[in-house]
Amino acid sequence: MESARLKPPPGACDCHMHVYEDRYPLAPTATFKPPHAPVDAYRKVQQDLGLERTIVVQPTGYGFDNSCTLDALAALGDTARGVAVIAPDLPDDEVEKLHARGMRGVRFMMLGGVLPWEALEPMASRLQAFDWHVNLQLDGRELPDHAALLQRVPGKLVIDHTGKFLEPVTPDDPAFKALCRLLDGGKCWVKLSAPYETSRDGAPHYGDVGLLARTLAAAYPERCLWASNWPHPNRDPLPSDAGLLDLLLDWAPDERARHRILVENPEEVYGFPRS
Repeated sequence: MESARLKPPPGACDCHMHVYEDRYPLAPTATFKPPHAPVDAYRKVQQDLGLERTIVVQPTGYGFDNSCTLDALAALGDTARGVAVIAPDLPDDEVEKLHARGMRGVRFMMLGGVLPWEALEPMASRLQAFDWHVNLQLDGRELPDHAALLQRVPGKLVIDHTGKFLEPVTPDDPAFKALCRLLDGGKCWVKLSAPYETSRDGAPHYGDVGLLARTLAAAYPERCLWASNWPHPNRDPLPSDAGLLDLLLDWAPDERARHRILVENPEEVYGFPRS
């Protein structure tokens, strides 16, 4: 693996990655067979990049069975937190058990996931008692359609992949402005991550998505997170993990802003001890 030019500060967090292990059965709702991507393989990437903390996000392929993600959290220890996928009627005592094992959010994946829009607000209301956040992935072009709902959602909201505009937009686009209004509300964060999933410009700079990431980091350093999206499922060729981290040198050239993005903001969102 190539070395990254960016040397992360102590406490830096990768806020979105997945663990896949062949020994865990896929749900009937799975749309693809994921790669075998165990914890040990991620640890090597984490060490090479100099990241101390990580957020393990439940893959859509496992549906409501969080076993693989929970076992990954146990293996990674106190430096990891998780985002679960849970049924709307899961009893509070089961949520408490998940919390005790490191879960800190619920994933709403609106591009092939198992939880519907109508479950989002009531689940967010219930999970506020556990200080869980809603982790939302959608086609960002639809943000204006859901703006009223998302502004009502109690508690913390985290939006994936620079808004994940499936057709990249410009900063003056109404959909991007809808994202900014959510960030203005003070309880929403956005991950600067996975530009390869939507960019038309492509590697290594992903200029179209990069413009959005730079705009967000400049205007909202206190509301941005960074993530690797390892192991980059369904991508061929695979992006450079070091290159993705180094994008922060361009997206957030101010060292103080990068510290907020890599350390302080994840502490606030995921409940890590303050560095």
